[in-house]
Amino acid sequence: MIEAIQNLDILREFIVIILSATPISELRVAIPLAIGTFEFPWYYAFFLAIIGNMLPVPIILLFLESAAKLLSRIAIMKRFFDWLFERARNRSGIIQKYKHLGLILLVAIPLPVTGAWTGSLVAVFLGIGFKQAFFSIFIGVVIAGIIVTCLTLLGWAGAIIAGVALLGLVVYGFLNARNRKQKE
Repeated sequence: MIEAIQNLDILREFIVIILSATPISELRVAIPLAIGTFEFPWYYAFFLAIIGNMLPVPIILLFLESAAKLLSRIAIMKRFFDWLFERARNRSGIIQKYKHLGLILLVAIPLPVTGAWTGSLVAVFLGIGFKQAFFSIFIGVVIAGIIVTCLTLLGWAGAIIAGVALLGLVVYGFLNARNRKQKE
């Protein structure tokens, strides 16, 4: 598959951006491809992947609810959107509990069914405002990009570094939330 992608007569940068913008691969696939196959410097791969991963976010945040209402008039599309919003509802527990920090964490963990697409769907489902959702998703995408870049460059050492960084972010967020509650 990688050879087929390399043989395409398309700019390699465009391939990285498009892969980052797709819901399954996102930057989890794009960064390793850019660094390992296309031999981009890590910072260039990171930058292109962030751009690509953020491309669908404003479209989803601004238009998904309206599109879903319009397209749900068709039976098969109604079933699809019911499934889609049920999936978002199932992923929304952490966000309902921790608000914006939860959205950041949902997007930041670079695993299947997490990321900018899922974060955007959940934000729409929960009615989080555009600015707050976009900013939270952006921070999560940057964190996920850092994790994937570390994993790509450093292997297991990168996994440990990324895990410690993510754990630090979680601890900081919980302490910050606890301090806010104590002040109230």
